[in-house]
Amino acid sequence: MRPQKLPKTLALIPDGNRRWARSHSLNLLNGYEMGVNKFISFSEWCMQYGINNIVVWAFSTENFKRKKIETRTLFSIYGKVAQDEAIIKRLHKNQTRFVVVGNMDLLPKGLRASLNKLEEETRIYQKRVINMLIGYGGRDDLLSAVRNTVKSAKDAASVTESLFGKMLLSSSVPCIDLVIRTSGEQRLSGFMPWQTEYSELYFTKKLWPEFTKGDLRAAISEYGRRQRRFGK
Repeated sequence: MRPQKLPKTLALIPDGNRRWARSHSLNLLNGYEMGVNKFISFSEWCMQYGINNIVVWAFSTENFKRKKIETRTLFSIYGKVAQDEAIIKRLHKNQTRFVVVGNMDLLPKGLRASLNKLEEETRIYQKRVINMLIGYGGRDDLLSAVRNTVKSAKDAASVTESLFGKMLLSSSVPCIDLVIRTSGEQRLSGFMPWQTEYSELYFTKKLWPEFTKGDLRAAISEYGRRQRRFGK
């Protein structure tokens, strides 16, 4: 049964892969692989519920401070997924466009090429969109927009909200209705400050690999019970 009130754009901050791996006596690779596979399922649950625009934070600019083995592990997994023929076929079958948001220059050349190729292959689709934030930081996004606006604007008076929004690295991502964050953390950590101005926030203690379709339904149901006033 589909909830009556649905978010048009749903964002996910999937925390807890490392903690889940440790709690199951598994290595880092197993934890991240489980997290990526869970997101593939999550994206299809969203489709079943009629949610066609998803944003997932895959790797932040702050994540580069982690140990190199962790970043290499994640980048290797992302590269394999981007080239996985079965996953690519599912994207085409579901008419899903894949979009990368972030500073791609920060990524290894091979991963960058794989992600760009997947973007290009799915560019024709408009029905569903998966936005992958990688090499993304909220402050970096705003600073980039400021720099681009300074270059483009004639003067201060010509700077509008619309113009500034177009200068963001994340300009292709619409305003977000619902943000889900797992693992018990109750903060946004710089997640898309422009698009989350009036987002509803949903926090769960579940570690990301433990998240189920029932948990998604619970989040959507909670969203449906909230009154969104947008400052009115």
